[in-house]
Amino acid sequence: MYTGLIHSFGKVLSSQPSEAGRRLVIAIPSTLLSEPGPIPGESINIDGCCLSLVECHPAGPPHEDHLAVAFDATHQTLDNTTLGQLAEGHRVHLERSCTPTTLLGGHMVQGHVDGVARVIEVTETPQWRIRIAPPEHLMPFVSPRGSICISGVSLTIAELSVPEGWFEVALIPDTLDRTTLGSLKTGDNVNLECDCMVKALIHWQTHYAAENEAVEPKS
Repeated sequence: MYTGLIHSFGKVLSSQPSEAGRRLVIAIPSTLLSEPGPIPGESINIDGCCLSLVECHPAGPPHEDHLAVAFDATHQTLDNTTLGQLAEGHRVHLERSCTPTTLLGGHMVQGHVDGVARVIEVTETPQWRIRIAPPEHLMPFVSPRGSICISGVSLTIAELSVPEGWFEVALIPDTLDRTTLGSLKTGDNVNLECDCMVKALIHWQTHYAAENEAVEPKS
């Protein structure tokens, strides 16, 4: 579980095909990981995707203050996220898993990407806004002033058009400084995770609400 507040940036050192799907090796700041150090199996959110750490060692020059951490992305993950598009040198968002004492400054994020969305417009003035078109089947989970997770970043939906199939998020200067979202341009793809509470509610309404009403005793 995560909050969508980015802790740091990582840099992709390598991305190679593997039997499991793809092996990603990312240089991450040593300070990101708690003492006594990284533990195999620890979950880290990489650009919105929850991945399990499988190997770790000092990154070496020119990343002496970083650790080289390896993750295996399965074929299913690659089919449903942008991780397969990562190449050497790409910067990625990093967030460690929550603890019982973590401040929930964003919203509840699972790191389970619902799909890849497309940036259709970027406006820098008078306010920095990004307009995003999600896959059609995800629009019902996008609600006015609700929470959305874009490439691991917790954001609030500023505006949306259900008929046209898009929503917008507004980026404040601090978000632009702490994330890579300011470098997005029209046509780019982003990982999208909708609010898990909204998904649970709509799932229940779709599959169980009518059935429960049918068996409800009459007064």
